[in-house]
Amino acid sequence: VSISDVTSSESGTIRDKWGNEIEFLFSCIALSVGLGNVWRFPFIALANGGGAFVIPYVIVLLLIGRPVYYMEVILGQFSSRGCVKAFGMVPLMKGIAYGQVYSTAVATTYYASIMALTIKYLISSFADILPWTYCRPEWGAQCIATSEAIPQTTNETLSKHVSSAELFFTKSVLREADSLEEGLGWPSWDLVLCLMAAWILIAIILIKGIRSSGKASYFLALFPYVVMFVLLWRALTLPGALDGIVYFLKPQWDQLLNPQVWYNAITQMFFSLAICFGTLVMYASFNNFRKNVYRDVIIITSVDSVTSILAGCIIFGILGNLAYETNTSDISKVVKGGAGLAFISYPEAIAKFKHLPQVFAVLFFLMLLVLGMGSNVGMASCVITVIKDRFTFLSHWMLAVAMAVVGFVCGLVYMTPGGQFILNLVDFFGCSFIALFLAIAELMTIAWIYGVKRLCQDIEFMLGVKTGLYWRICWALITPGLMFAVLVYTLITLEPLTYNGVGYPVSVYNVAWILWGIGVAQLPLWAIHAIYKQRGSSFMEKFYNSLKPCRNWGPADPKLYQEYLVFRNNLPEADALPREHPPSLWSRFCNNIFH
Repeated sequence: VSISDVTSSESGTIRDKWGNEIEFLFSCIALSVGLGNVWRFPFIALANGGGAFVIPYVIVLLLIGRPVYYMEVILGQFSSRGCVKAFGMVPLMKGIAYGQVYSTAVATTYYASIMALTIKYLISSFADILPWTYCRPEWGAQCIATSEAIPQTTNETLSKHVSSAELFFTKSVLREADSLEEGLGWPSWDLVLCLMAAWILIAIILIKGIRSSGKASYFLALFPYVVMFVLLWRALTLPGALDGIVYFLKPQWDQLLNPQVWYNAITQMFFSLAICFGTLVMYASFNNFRKNVYRDVIIITSVDSVTSILAGCIIFGILGNLAYETNTSDISKVVKGGAGLAFISYPEAIAKFKHLPQVFAVLFFLMLLVLGMGSNVGMASCVITVIKDRFTFLSHWMLAVAMAVVGFVCGLVYMTPGGQFILNLVDFFGCSFIALFLAIAELMTIAWIYGVKRLCQDIEFMLGVKTGLYWRICWALITPGLMFAVLVYTLITLEPLTYNGVGYPVSVYNVAWILWGIGVAQLPLWAIHAIYKQRGSSFMEKFYNSLKPCRNWGPADPKLYQEYLVFRNNLPEADALPREHPPSLWSRFCNNIFH
């Protein structure tokens, strides 16, 4: 299918379109279904009620995940602009998009470093003997080879011994430091080469924009499921696997009354779907204007949630086998969350496979690599699109190469012995914490400054459908309200960050707050710039004008833009505010949601 193009009324440049509609669907699946589904969700669920966690997770999907996903896709498709120019609807709040792009750029650097670790393990999986299955002399007597069965595991045994899989990860791969008191150290040359390979792969996929990344999405979205079903079949044939799956899915109903459970469900959904990072707006901007994305949104959000549960069954099926092999009745004793799941617990379990452990190791790490690649390509594309929209004379391949070079240089810090300390810090202060603030600002901007009412009118013009009350109430009240509750809860429970129980030097912690401050400061800085650029004789006039859509706001195609102006002019007067002098706040409130 040939690439179709559209001329932007704003810049006169040619903007690519997806080769066909399925590329958008697969690209969004590759973006949303990532590493978090495989290693974060199973243990978030386990720690928050097991099978009972699925209930708040589904509720949060319906009240936050799906409404925000639909809203961002609509915004991108309607404007045919990247996330920054899409905020032409409310120029005052353009800093939200700049902050999101900043956060996304930061995330690409550490995401690529996880891919580098995956490449390291993938290469190691081709060895005749898996290198994490045996002990090395320098690890001392505390090491227990994962290839050997342990007759009986007790708490005392666990406190005195460490598995070879864990020591391989911390001592051989990461060369992990005990703290940052003596500095970061020098990068490991082998991890540097793996990081370079990761960025080369990303650059190749991005080199021709969506014309190349769209085609790659078929593989990036589908291949992980092939591996998942192979691993699920293998897991179900292992002794003890069903005990592990039951342990994962067994409901702990008392946890439903715990506010921490609902907080974790909201944050997991928020970051799993990659909403409010600017990437969805960017992907949707390449859609055909009349494409009915409602079906795609339902499919993508459902697939993401089902994948998380599927991954949990695979993970705990294999960990159940590991517990069986080590005579451990408590499966939580063989569990390590976060990166430890992917690079300690899972390799440890694979080492117990009696037949072809190398094959399953290669499949697993290849799956992780593809999952990481799909997400990172989307995030890097978002950053490149924003730059391309601003500097239209730059070629896409130059931006892709520049992005890879800068990302590689920044990622070197994660390849040092203190790299995991920095990754943990950057993940929270440079990504998650920034995104939470800006997400609330985005939701309030679209729902109450631009207005739910006008957004629904835009949807009616674009898709020819009326927007139901469910979407209106979620956009206006429920979704921003729940996100604000998450922010308050985060601030109340905020404590100094640690990594493996070790705190950070004050100087490093201060740098982390600066990293956060740069992202959040984009909002007031660009607001000042927007007010300054507006027409008007006074500050208040400029301010009010900055709250209104810019003069050329609407579809980017000139013909559609003219049709949109006619549509706006012909809206019935019933859509106007009730004739009160002046209209009450309650009238404005009801008019925004219900009219």
